[in-house]
Amino acid sequence: MSTISVAKLNALARRMAALEITEDQIKERFIKGSGKGGQKINKTASCVYLLHIPSSIEIKCQRSRSQSANRFFARRELCDRIELLLKGAESPQQQAIDKIRKQKQRRRHRSGGQS
Repeated sequence: MSTISVAKLNALARRMAALEITEDQIKERFIKGSGKGGQKINKTASCVYLLHIPSSIEIKCQRSRSQSANRFFARRELCDRIELLLKGAESPQQQAIDKIRKQKQRRRHRSGGQS
């Protein structure tokens, strides 16, 4: 059973279609994760490894215990990276980074500009 809602899965499918990413362009493997988790993480292959063949972008996702949730998160990260590659400064991720950078500049300016 998937832990991700149907609405989120449908939104991801639409986003992948908009970016022209198809499942046959993605090579997917499930590997054993690393880090905290003890015996369980050493036995289960819940970590997802994606390779987007046309762009050679590699994604490794171990955010959740669930393999299906990690598949969702890995595909979402792949969409983010391809969008950043295609749109550059106009991508939502880059706009969020720029917004935070401007906020920090304003705070630094108000506090006296000490770096």
